[in-house]
Amino acid sequence: MDALQIPPQATPAAFEQLRNIGGKEGVLRVAVDGGGCSGFQYRIELDQANGEDLVIAYQGNKIVIDPVSLPFLSGAVIDYKVELIGSRFVIENPNAATSCGCGTSFSI
Repeated sequence: MDALQIPPQATPAAFEQLRNIGGKEGVLRVAVDGGGCSGFQYRIELDQANGEDLVIAYQGNKIVIDPVSLPFLSGAVIDYKVELIGSRFVIENPNAATSCGCGTSFSI
């Protein structure tokens, strides 16, 4: 990892929701793909870890990020929000210059 990169973090709410949907040893993959209305889009899915992933672990659950996505998520916070309009994983990304209204795509 580059010395200037700050590893992403995850909140207890994100891990609690992961435990709810993935069981005692759930693995949530957070990735950045090209596309989306702002240039890049987040992909959040249940998956398995592989040897190259950055792993953020808490009480048996893991959030994994692949090496290609990691620079885009430097310093980001992965959270789970419950709001009137619905509940979802959200990423507070300090690298995003703009983002779309739905919060799933961004540009840098």
